[in-house]
Amino acid sequence: MPHQPPLPDVASLWQETAVPRVAYPALAQDVRHDVAIVGGGYTGLVTALSLARRGLSPIVLDANRIGWGASGRNGGVVSGKFRQSLGDIASAHGIETARRMHMLAQQAVEHVGELIAAYDIPGAAFSASGSLRCAHNLRALARLRAETEWFRSILGDPSYRILSAGEVAAETGSRGFVGGMLNVHGGIIHPLNYARGIAAGVVRDGIALHEDTPVLRIWRDGADMCLETPGGMVRAGQVVLASNAWSDLTPATRAIQRRVIPFRSAMIATEPLQGAAAGLLSSERSYTETRRMMRWFRKSGDRLIYGGRGAFGRDDKPSAFAALQRAMVRQFPELSGVRVTHRWSGLVAMTLDSLPHVGRFDDRVVYAAGYNGTGVALASYIGTRVAAFVVGEKPDLGPLTAGPWRPIPLYGVREPAVRAVAGWYQFLDAIGR
Repeated sequence: MPHQPPLPDVASLWQETAVPRVAYPALAQDVRHDVAIVGGGYTGLVTALSLARRGLSPIVLDANRIGWGASGRNGGVVSGKFRQSLGDIASAHGIETARRMHMLAQQAVEHVGELIAAYDIPGAAFSASGSLRCAHNLRALARLRAETEWFRSILGDPSYRILSAGEVAAETGSRGFVGGMLNVHGGIIHPLNYARGIAAGVVRDGIALHEDTPVLRIWRDGADMCLETPGGMVRAGQVVLASNAWSDLTPATRAIQRRVIPFRSAMIATEPLQGAAAGLLSSERSYTETRRMMRWFRKSGDRLIYGGRGAFGRDDKPSAFAALQRAMVRQFPELSGVRVTHRWSGLVAMTLDSLPHVGRFDDRVVYAAGYNGTGVALASYIGTRVAAFVVGEKPDLGPLTAGPWRPIPLYGVREPAVRAVAGWYQFLDAIGR
């Protein structure tokens, strides 16, 4: 079956500042393993580590290179939250489910630090500095106050508190916000170094890892699952699909492709800041604003990174990066004369319910995908739960594992639908709703 050659790495700040890359060979022969994992991002790598600890023989197959996809392109925000709020989860599934989801999110953040310590990844530069949601108007601030009170009174979590407009301005350097909600959980990370560090741990643990090895086709042959790649066939008892937003690279992962909506997330990074601009974002945590078409920002060393969601599609557009830079300068006028040195983007796997999904397609195929832009911590931790599914356990992750994961209805018209929703969100943001 014909296939496209490996795609070039994205020219991001992370690529420029990463530890030297270790190349892992493409598969060049027929092999047999207990479990074949399609996708070498956070989920696939941690699944492999967890399966090896259980005494199984996994193999990881990545179509490009470790960190080529979302694991090496994201903004490096370690967040203990879901895109769907815990309040909404409580309304739909009950308070006890919301409590379990809250605990899962906190465990996911802690798991990042545990992985870094266990596999000695200092280049990950993980800072557990927390996050600050910045309210763009009073209506948004009122929602943050209600959410803070809900966390305290219902979940018993005092780690959230409201900051005044002055406190937000003192920390961020921007007077464009009316207040904010500080969460001490989470932080920031160098995402590509984190991915490369986990991959190095996978290989040190004796696990087979192959880059530049797209899986072209998957089928069942008696007791085996067969995976065709350009250089050889893998036979395995179980398959894990962990391709997330990049599931259209080959037909083998079409089952994931038809269940997620790829949304483009674009980022820009400044040159090293000097003078007054160097004092922006003084606490060096992650920051998001409360608009529906959210912007987010953080520091990486002495540079400022500014990002936001784009429209459906895979192609970068200069106009999208220009719009990001204009928004950044409006937020931080000190940056009006500062040069932008890096522009890059990646795909976020959105789902209809704004939650990740983990489970089985059948008795041989396990899946995990749909992190909705909060995948550094969740994608890593969920790899441990994927391993549990592989060995026949049935972990209860609330709505993440409740029932079968249905394909998106009318999948062929998703692009105009996403554009329409994005336009509606932009309108609501413009009128302050």
